[in-house]
Amino acid sequence: MATPKTGDTVVIDFSVKTADGNVVGGTDQNGPQVVTIGKGEIMPQIEAALEHMEEGAQQDVTIEAEQAFGPRRDELIIEIPRSTLPPEPAPQPGMTLAAKQQDGSEMNLTIVQVGDESVTADGNHPLAGEDLTFGLKLVEIRQAA
Repeated sequence: MATPKTGDTVVIDFSVKTADGNVVGGTDQNGPQVVTIGKGEIMPQIEAALEHMEEGAQQDVTIEAEQAFGPRRDELIIEIPRSTLPPEPAPQPGMTLAAKQQDGSEMNLTIVQVGDESVTADGNHPLAGEDLTFGLKLVEIRQAA
């Protein structure tokens, strides 16, 4: 059977689990994902695994935190005075904020704690510091013309 090569489009199902087995994502809700090999649409380790799989094959691929979403960085946890936030909606843990960085780019922050005078927000990706295991299934290969 054929395996996908650069330029081929593949249809995949996958689940993502943290090292403790907690499922943190996947295609269960929205159905299979369609990606083109060689376009950088998925993590390189996943793409490399797919290049050696045949239709119907399943494989687990573990990606260490450093290669996934990076380590957790304490400097990305910041205190924000409540006076700089709009009064409505009232800040709550889990809310996200967009903040402009010095270089003009935007950074997403998640509020993790709300105090009387300030809120604590975390700019780390929610999966930073986590080793991830992707349970892959190659559903279909659509070969490039």
